[in-house]
Amino acid sequence: MAANSYEPGGDLVLAPGPGFRSGFVVPSAELLERFSRSSGPGGQGVNTTDSRVELRWPVLGSPALARLSQAQRLRVESALRERLVSGELIIVASEHRSQRQNRVAARNRLAEALRQALLPPPPPRRATRPTRGSQRRRLEAKKQRGSTKSGRGQVRDDQE
Repeated sequence: MAANSYEPGGDLVLAPGPGFRSGFVVPSAELLERFSRSSGPGGQGVNTTDSRVELRWPVLGSPALARLSQAQRLRVESALRERLVSGELIIVASEHRSQRQNRVAARNRLAEALRQALLPPPPPRRATRPTRGSQRRRLEAKKQRGSTKSGRGQVRDDQE
């Protein structure tokens, strides 16, 4: 698994990365592609070509997720929960005129969604206090700004 593989018809292979050191493979048998007519540009073939691609992957109960740890599985399921329809992740691609390019685009989006879902959570924020020097500089800047603004007041005649 040296590189990512998003070729249509084959397995979806993600190279090792943060959150999945040994890589990740979604077998092609788990991916369902449906094709339909796409709206938008297409010239003469716009009403005859089924170039829109709908890629479906049943996330819940997927054997590919069984190879992950329990924590990774929970991360994937919680990260993709908002996008699931009846337990399936549905990705639609119709921005290209050719069906093949749309198939690759849909697989790229699925791979990116998986990559984001498998990322480990960020470390918790450690609260820090501003340094004494930064506090002093801030107050000096406020005083300077205040004196600049106070000099903009109305000019008074002192001769009265």
